[in-house]
Amino acid sequence: MTLVMAAGRSRRFGPADKRLARLPDGRTLLAASLEASLTLSSRRVLVVRAGESLASLGLDVPGPEAPRRLVAPNADEGLGASLGDAFAWLLEEPGLGDVEAAAVWLGDMPAIAPATCRRLAAAAAPGRIVRPSHDGRPGHPVLFGRAFWPRLATLAGEQGARGVIAAHPRACREIEVEDGGVHRDVDTPAMLKSLPGAS
Repeated sequence: MTLVMAAGRSRRFGPADKRLARLPDGRTLLAASLEASLTLSSRRVLVVRAGESLASLGLDVPGPEAPRRLVAPNADEGLGASLGDAFAWLLEEPGLGDVEAAAVWLGDMPAIAPATCRRLAAAAAPGRIVRPSHDGRPGHPVLFGRAFWPRLATLAGEQGARGVIAAHPRACREIEVEDGGVHRDVDTPAMLKSLPGAS
């Protein structure tokens, strides 16, 4: 299971909605990030703000690979609040009892390699936190075993899940990868232009 986090305001990007910014191949940033996340899991939940639909984000594509939309009611409070909303939903959703881990994938990260996703998925476990590392720096996505969901469901405000990771060092497994994409989130138009294949 993958939570694709796309409920932020992205103020550093400027007035435009960066989720709809176009890559050189014509895909939007959000669509490319969702496509990249497929290698990690075909079961994906897109976390958005109130009033947003898949169609309004250019994602109204029918089929089994379409993400499920989840509205984060507290999204305006920050990433931590959106994560709290998402994990609270995961715990309450009756059809997810077989899910052992959930990945947090940022909606502005389209450059993570499929090989990285496969290695992370293979290491996931209910009592483990798994994250990639490149050049000695941890990156995304981060996979949280089910044992950590209740704590994640209490997150609020701007602070993300770093505190949960720091509190469980023995459960955290870092996997070193040759993939700079685990650090390549897009916060500004200049960062968008620096993505591989951009001109």
